[in-house]
Amino acid sequence: MGYKGFPLASLVFNIVLFLRTMNFAYGDISFSIPEEMKRGSVIGNIAKDVGLDVSRLSSRKGRIDTEGNSKRYCDINLSNGDLIVAERIDREALCGKKPSCVLKLELVLENPLELHRITLHIQDINDNSPLFKNYIIKMEIRESTIKGARFSLDEAHDADIGENGVKAYTLERNDNFVLNVETKSGGRKYCELVLEKELDRENEQEMNVLLTALDGGFPQRSGTVVIQVTVLDANDNAPVFSQAVYKARLLENSPIDTVVVTVSATDADQGVNGEVRYELDHIADKNSNMFSLDQKTGDVKVNGPIDYEEESSYEIRISAKDGLGLASYSTLMIDITDVNDNEPVIYLKSLNDPIPENVSPGTEVGIINVQDADSEHNRQVRCSIQQNVPFKLVPSIKNYYSLVTTGQLDRELVSEYNLTITATDEGSPPLSSSKTVQLSVADVNDNPPVFEEQSYSAYVTENNKPGSTLCSVTARDPDWRQNGTVIYSLLPGEVNGAPVSSYLSVNGDTGVIHAVRSFDYEQFRSFKVHVMARDNGSPPFSNNVTVCVFITDVNDNSPQILYPAPEGNSFMTELIPKAAHGGSLVSKVIAVDADSGQNAWLSYHIVKSTDPGLFIIGLHSGEIRTQREISESDSMKQNLIVAVKDNGQPPLSATCAMYLLISDNLAEVPELKDMSYDEGNSKLTFYLIIALVSVSTFFLTFIIVILGVRFCRRRKPRLLFDGAVAIPSAYLPPNYAEVDGTGTLRSTYNYDAYLTTGSRTSDFKFVRSYNDNTLPADQILRKSPTDFADVFGELEGSPEVGH
Repeated sequence: MGYKGFPLASLVFNIVLFLRTMNFAYGDISFSIPEEMKRGSVIGNIAKDVGLDVSRLSSRKGRIDTEGNSKRYCDINLSNGDLIVAERIDREALCGKKPSCVLKLELVLENPLELHRITLHIQDINDNSPLFKNYIIKMEIRESTIKGARFSLDEAHDADIGENGVKAYTLERNDNFVLNVETKSGGRKYCELVLEKELDRENEQEMNVLLTALDGGFPQRSGTVVIQVTVLDANDNAPVFSQAVYKARLLENSPIDTVVVTVSATDADQGVNGEVRYELDHIADKNSNMFSLDQKTGDVKVNGPIDYEEESSYEIRISAKDGLGLASYSTLMIDITDVNDNEPVIYLKSLNDPIPENVSPGTEVGIINVQDADSEHNRQVRCSIQQNVPFKLVPSIKNYYSLVTTGQLDRELVSEYNLTITATDEGSPPLSSSKTVQLSVADVNDNPPVFEEQSYSAYVTENNKPGSTLCSVTARDPDWRQNGTVIYSLLPGEVNGAPVSSYLSVNGDTGVIHAVRSFDYEQFRSFKVHVMARDNGSPPFSNNVTVCVFITDVNDNSPQILYPAPEGNSFMTELIPKAAHGGSLVSKVIAVDADSGQNAWLSYHIVKSTDPGLFIIGLHSGEIRTQREISESDSMKQNLIVAVKDNGQPPLSATCAMYLLISDNLAEVPELKDMSYDEGNSKLTFYLIIALVSVSTFFLTFIIVILGVRFCRRRKPRLLFDGAVAIPSAYLPPNYAEVDGTGTLRSTYNYDAYLTTGSRTSDFKFVRSYNDNTLPADQILRKSPTDFADVFGELEGSPEVGH
């Protein structure tokens, strides 16, 4: 700071001004600089004067605001804290003729908000030359004018002030005139042309004298005007104004042609010498067209826009000249009255956008500055914000407001706010303006993924292809972008002792669940897995859901015949008493199916028999009964081929051969040797002999087995009738069960029949029950129908287990 070359009076004035403004904000800082400094010139180090660490200027968003002016004359170098010139500073344009030119700036710092006032005293430099209103001053002087007569000359105007203003006038050497310079109040100099030697019109009717105005600056500047003197006859009275000074008040924005004041001057002379003509003297260029003067009436009228904010007062010099050039002067002082014609202007100085949704209430998110160009109460402004938004304006330093939050933000509810800020002044009538501030709410990962369903069920048929789609799970996350991006995965676990990943896989992006392997309904029918949905936030949130997989049965298992064993090696047959009534139970075909539901519903059909009308089989029970009484003509050996069919689509089936002997006792069995040709006597004698020997051997073995069984069970209670049908328990695995109506063994009973002779009924005793589990396919007992060939001979077609 410095005041080099500044007048003492101005120095004292600035010191007093500095002391009076020290208590504002955080203290004023004053600098004194010359006008017209180059852009980028350093004014001073403001960081050092404020006592602020230079490294914090940038983080606190340090900047320079110019109060009441849209131009940014100065700026701050954030790297070193220097206050530098940003725009050309012309003292004359800023302050005109004011003795003191002060430019007020503000240093604004954020986080926390600080405001430092900066006062720039603009020193005048000699950059303007004195100028006269006209290039020629025309004067008419009567030759009768006495020696010593004085003639006022137009004042030269210099836009500079103080020592740089007009300081002297010089007159070109001539024979008739000398120059008299007078200093009036305020340091202004006026010059007069003094007649030193009387004029002689006959000798010289016109003369030109050069008048030079000099300022006091360095280097010195000057301006010239030509005084053109026309010698006339005597006119010894100059016009006289009614007032030396005219004062008027004028409202700003007054319409064009509004009369401000009327000046008046009189001349004692008569005729042409008494005719008065009014003229406006020199006016600053920027105000030259503000007012007009009627040369005849003396009415001063508004000729341009009157703006209090541009100029609050005007000083105009008015001249009155008579017809022959004598003139007098008066001053017009016009004070402009302020009108509330400026709306408040809202400036958004800082804004944190977007705002994280998890900011706490009371967080500052922006800084608002409100300015009104009017004066006094017309510039007092109230600022408000609309209701029903979680924000408010908190008054801060001077005309600054902090925009702070008042409640918790939630981006999922409201992602953007349009805040309307209204500023109203206290003028009459009041004026207001509004500004819309758009604020976005930034997402924070505060929501976990939520599945659309509490649990999911997937149904898949067995024997599915690996990679087939089972179902799809969907989870929604209301967060944004990566915070709302859901990734799916299977939680570790086991299914039947194997990792769940060996059964299923899930697409991490879509949630589609695929089968990794082919499923078998007969191994397991359902299982559960857990799917996790995790977002991609930091930290991530997750949620789990249970997926129940149900395997549906496919008819992929043929019925399995347990009795009679289709591939057994032991010889088994059924004895039927000759006296058996119609409807008597002869035997029972027992079959199971590893499938379930209708795929395991079995039906029994006799596809071939020795005597088609003698036997009938229960469609769903598999019980073989006689349809009528046995006659003597019926063949002793009866062969049946039974087909067992399930109810699947398409149905699968199996066949077995049933061998029946019609006889009352075992002694008649050897007679079979005579019956081997019943079917057409097509067998050779050699085979018949072998068959008879085999039957004899089997018969002896069979008698021994029967006697042994009866002996072992002698002490057991009998629930049997004579002539029952025997089904060896070895053919009935303990883990097969029967379902009513389907032909599968039921756990409530089991056939364990004994062979007797002479009985006419076929009854069964119920020994024990078996559990309900299904026998796996690899445990099914298979018996070959050729096991009975030694007794019955070869059938026309060999029975097979088919589909």
